[in-house]
Amino acid sequence: MPDAPAPAAPRTNRIGLALADYKGLKSTLCAGCGHNAISERIVEAMYDMGIAPERVAKFSGIGCSSKSPAYFLSRSHAFNALHGRMPSVATGALLANRTLLGVGVSGDGDTASIGIGQFVHLMRRNLPVVYVIEDNGVYGLTKGQFSATADAGSRQKSGTVNELQAIDTCALAIQLGATFVGRSFSGDKRQLAAMLKAAVAHRGTAMLDVVSPCVTFNDHEGSTKSYAYMKDHDEPLHEIDFIPAFEDIAVEYAPGTAIDVKLHDGSRLTLRKLEEGYDPRDKVAAITRLAEAHGRGEVLTGVLFVDAEAPSFVERLKLVDAPLATLPEDVVRPPRAVLDEVMAALR
Repeated sequence: MPDAPAPAAPRTNRIGLALADYKGLKSTLCAGCGHNAISERIVEAMYDMGIAPERVAKFSGIGCSSKSPAYFLSRSHAFNALHGRMPSVATGALLANRTLLGVGVSGDGDTASIGIGQFVHLMRRNLPVVYVIEDNGVYGLTKGQFSATADAGSRQKSGTVNELQAIDTCALAIQLGATFVGRSFSGDKRQLAAMLKAAVAHRGTAMLDVVSPCVTFNDHEGSTKSYAYMKDHDEPLHEIDFIPAFEDIAVEYAPGTAIDVKLHDGSRLTLRKLEEGYDPRDKVAAITRLAEAHGRGEVLTGVLFVDAEAPSFVERLKLVDAPLATLPEDVVRPPRAVLDEVMAALR
């Protein structure tokens, strides 16, 4: 009998890794959970960008969303922090080693409730990190109570109506100083994939609020975070093309119908306008448009704000390029003369 043909070698990316090298454990989340779709898009984005998994540090807090990092990039560094405390852990790690690419995954409860104080200060510092909020409007691990991002007037499966106004994490992030802010839907593969790639290329705080329906507690009629509601009320600002720096591909579009933003590593984010007069580089316009969409019951998706010129927190601190743990003692430890000078000044 002739020998059976050898199986085809898996397709590899520009650094020679296969897609399987970017995957994680099998998900234990509910079947159909939007969080799983987000994990899949992160896997694809890192593969397409040619990011070495060992260069990535994953951070999370507590909640369904915080289980997600187990399901992608199993070869990366990972730290599961306390509830709402992921931003401070990420800040410490990324300042100690600026060569790492930080990816923080949080939930709407983890971010907008117990962690709101930490979220506020992370946004204002412009730390280089990709911060993904898996936003389903409920506490999925504790039986579906409303979270702080649940819209006023939305209903639980029991019929209970939410009376409180929602916190808009995108408007808050723009106002506080994040330099790349977007909102997407876990069911929109093309848009979310392009936004994640652009977030990876951005050297500042890239905050993505991703509406991610909870199929167990918040996917019913009356919910504003369900698959059906998003499909009916999604209002995209633009079509998004992302061209990484290692692919010098010309993008053709009619003059006056697109905005081209060059990111820090030379990649280009091209936003084809679906709505005339919107410029994502205008902070005031972004906040105004979010408020208008909210008043109409729309869920505005796309890149809402981007500033590729603002210095990051690492740049403001003038940190050295080398990881701090690799520096010799004579560099990180001040000599006795410095201590004597400080003590003398306090006498």
